[in-house]
Amino acid sequence: MRFLPDDEQQAFARSLDGMLAVAGTPAVVRAWAAGDTAPGRGVWAKLAEAGVFALAVPQRYDGVGPLPVELVVAFTEMGRHAVPGPLVETVAVAAFLDRLGDDTAAAAWLPGIASGKTAASLCLLSGDSPYALDAHAADAVFVVEGTAVRLAGAAGPVQSSADPARRLARPLGGTVLARGPEVAAAAVHAADVAALVTAAQALGLGRALLARTVEYARRRTQFGVAIGSFQAVKHRLADTLIALEFAQPLVQAAGVALAAQDPASGRDIAAAKVTACEAACAAARTALQVHGALGYTDELDLSLWIRKARALRSAWGTPAACRTRVLASRRRPCRRTGPGAKEAAW
Repeated sequence: MRFLPDDEQQAFARSLDGMLAVAGTPAVVRAWAAGDTAPGRGVWAKLAEAGVFALAVPQRYDGVGPLPVELVVAFTEMGRHAVPGPLVETVAVAAFLDRLGDDTAAAAWLPGIASGKTAASLCLLSGDSPYALDAHAADAVFVVEGTAVRLAGAAGPVQSSADPARRLARPLGGTVLARGPEVAAAAVHAADVAALVTAAQALGLGRALLARTVEYARRRTQFGVAIGSFQAVKHRLADTLIALEFAQPLVQAAGVALAAQDPASGRDIAAAKVTACEAACAAARTALQVHGALGYTDELDLSLWIRKARALRSAWGTPAACRTRVLASRRRPCRRTGPGAKEAAW
């Protein structure tokens, strides 16, 4: 089993990195946070031209997927550049519609998602949050409650978030599209896909935070020397790097497991999600400490990455929920011998 990206996947990552590096994403993020989605949709169109959204859509609906490993590659780069918008949610909607088994709904929405013309959001009312991300900017908001899915008719007022660019709102009203156990099963699959690409997003974001912090530590001087030469700073940066290095193979392995339809892929995704997001949060804390008072300023672009790290930590699976899922999957029946012995789970 191969976890490392092959040459084609690495070239894909480099092309996305180069494209996003010249897109001016800090300005795009600030505009999105202020309610102006036009610059963000411009970046969205470029990502669609690169084939990012088609990776989540089956070929019969004008896509090239589903390709979870390539999605991990793409979302790592999007996280590195803090691209705003319901990127994760749109991919989750594609996964949901693909598993739903409703050809009419799939044909209506999946080609638009593949081409980048349709931005979508997904709200699972049985999950951790009753809010839909960027409902104001989405062309469609799908709401799953139990065994029913509806297309929301409107969105409530925007709620505050740790990341101002993540605009949350309660979906209201709407029309029921489907009912039945297949809705719940499709929602579970969509949540797994969302958690996987969120983990990849967090990994890329953590890498960007570390790179910016290392660069600053080389330039910033105290007592006539660069602060990066101080042992305490070196140790903090090294710990951050180790955490990210440890998270990367877990994220890649989870993508491989999902692509192979491994029954244990849910456990692997949960482990990747909690590890990558905790590593990203550690990178944010390190960046904040090394930058000192500068790290607290809204004017510094670094703040856009720091705030997103905190928000991603609880998106599509809180740390506690992910750890519980991993531990639950590790239990195995162990029969004790002797009088009155009972089954015990280990």
